Amino acid sequence: MRRLDHPYLLLSLCSLFWAGNTIVGRAAVDLVAPAMLTFVRWAIAFLVLLPFAWPHLVRDWPAIRRHAVALTLFALIGSAGYNIVAYLALHYTQAINSLLLQSVTPLFVALWSFALFRERLSPVQAVGIATSMTGATVIVSRGDMGVLTHFAFNVGDIMILVALVFYALYTALVRVRPAMHPLSFLAATIAASALLMIVPVGVELAAGYVPVINTATLAAFAYLGIFPSVLAYFCLNRGIELIGANRAAPFIHLMPVFGSILAILFLGERVQLFHAAGYALVLTGVVLAARR
Repeated sequence: MRRLDHPYLLLSLCSLFWAGNTIVGRAAVDLVAPAMLTFVRWAIAFLVLLPFAWPHLVRDWPAIRRHAVALTLFALIGSAGYNIVAYLALHYTQAINSLLLQSVTPLFVALWSFALFRERLSPVQAVGIATSMTGATVIVSRGDMGVLTHFAFNVGDIMILVALVFYALYTALVRVRPAMHPLSFLAATIAASALLMIVPVGVELAAGYVPVINTATLAAFAYLGIFPSVLAYFCLNRGIELIGANRAAPFIHLMPVFGSILAILFLGERVQLFHAAGYALVLTGVVLAARR
């Protein structure tokens, strides 16, 4: 695992892979119902991961059976439950609202870490989180902080906050995950996530929610099944294992940084002053919060 002992790189990659998740998910939920989208995402992720994880799954099968309940809980709060609530929320709110709300995730992680393990933020970590959160807000609001004064909660925003509470709990609990190879843990939780969606998918189909299958849908499935699922969760789990939940959580503020860079590179968005200000604040805050 020596080649995977670079937590800052792993957590940065995780944020990069997640940068497009909100945008792709927002487009996909207009074509596919949330439970079906969540099921297909994790089913594809499992099939992609299986050839790499198979030897470890065979060796760790006794541990997987012994910890089946715990693994199901990790799947429920960290992937299946989190994703279906987040995708459902995107029916009722805008992507910018979701990105703004995601900036408070490190605070939820800190609260769970304290409640479960009595781990406190250091003053420097608190300053770092506040700084990177400010930078993320500057980027998402495009330098117009007046966006915050006009922010009005809707049902979708409340769902986003519920999903973030799930995600923060998962992040805090990864440190006590069952003892097994990282690929075994990831494959088991991904499989459980897909299985947990079978009944909700049946309910959606019975209610008449049939997915629209076209090129855009298939592209969304491919992206969601590989990048923000297999690769991002592997990087996240390993990063938390190396430096802990509180130090890892602020890296989520890199998502708007990467998202805006991708928009500049591929969508022709112009570089503006708020980009530089936001990038500087985020990077400064992440460095402060992630320091030992």
